[in-house]
Amino acid sequence: MLSLKEILSVSLVLFSVIDILGSIPIVIDLRKKAGEIQSVKATLVAGVIMFVFLFLGESILRLFGIDVASFAIAGSFILFVLGVEMVLGVHLFKSANDPKSTSIVPLAFPIIAGAGTMTTIVSLRAEYAQLSVVVGIFVNLIFVLIVLKSLGWIERKLGQAGADVLRRIFGVILLAIAVKLFKTNVMLL
Repeated sequence: MLSLKEILSVSLVLFSVIDILGSIPIVIDLRKKAGEIQSVKATLVAGVIMFVFLFLGESILRLFGIDVASFAIAGSFILFVLGVEMVLGVHLFKSANDPKSTSIVPLAFPIIAGAGTMTTIVSLRAEYAQLSVVVGIFVNLIFVLIVLKSLGWIERKLGQAGADVLRRIFGVILLAIAVKLFKTNVMLL
């Protein structure tokens, strides 16, 4: 049975973890490198990753002998590198300048459906009805798609200087999130 309260709770938790609004400067930077972002493809791939992890995540990790904490630590390294790029203006991540691949890595994974999102989905699955988690994921994917489709408009409103300032600010925040994700999960090993 669907519970509006559960759906709202799941949606808000996932919204804060996915943080697509906070990722706007990263996505703008990726778009500049690749030329364009395939927003529908990125959203679909992120959705597939989330749903696969909802239904099979723990089993897949166990199959490879990986615990959730180790997975989260690996994701923290990727987020850390992206944060360094944003703050220092260097390009460590070498994109193939192909919108198809950039829309998948690093946009769909790990920015939208990263280790934090996957770990959160496993936690939500233990706490809420599976149907509520499914609906919460769909709600967030719709919001992600709207933001990605509006990226040009958002970028024009920010301007180059605004985008540069936001990129650096959110780069530092991304570094802090990566360090926190690393620190929290290292203690679980």
